[in-house]
Amino acid sequence: MTAMAHEPMATDKETLLDFFLSLETPEGFRAELVEGEIVVTPPTDGDHEEYLSIINEQVYGESVTAMRISGYKGLVLSGSGDQPADHVIPDATIAPRSLRLFRGAEPWMPSDGVAMVVEVTSSRPRNDRVAKRHAYARAAVPLYLLVDRGKSVVTLFSDPKGDDYLTTHTAPFGDRLPLPAPFSFDLDTGEFL
Repeated sequence: MTAMAHEPMATDKETLLDFFLSLETPEGFRAELVEGEIVVTPPTDGDHEEYLSIINEQVYGESVTAMRISGYKGLVLSGSGDQPADHVIPDATIAPRSLRLFRGAEPWMPSDGVAMVVEVTSSRPRNDRVAKRHAYARAAVPLYLLVDRGKSVVTLFSDPKGDDYLTTHTAPFGDRLPLPAPFSFDLDTGEFL
């Protein structure tokens, strides 16, 4: 067996971003670039999709502002320090219908106008709990809703400042979690049990 020498891969942010954008993942897998790390996520399970369906139904049915929801929409967010721009794919991206934000959007679009992003923890919960929270805050996404299956809680992060959110509200599965304007209703997590 012969060992092959390889040139070291450049680590500057443009090279990392170019490498990320050229990735081809297997069908159903998602690749994201978060805080300089490439994360590849396998297809989700049924419970993951059930939580998203419950949230989508309530947003469509109870939000005081008519909303549009995009599942797995690529967002380009401000990078951290010397890292390239974050490229994330939230489980759900929600924006006021009147903005028509998704119509004609590129596969990777800016987060301007997004009212809330939703993540349901799966194979790498720390990524949703920490890295993505910081990425969404840096991009000033107003609301970040995290369904944390490992902890059986739903957390709403709001008031982004710098690389984190100033306000956090958490409810155990089964309780209601108030969503502020433009939603202005209490998310019922009773069906999460």
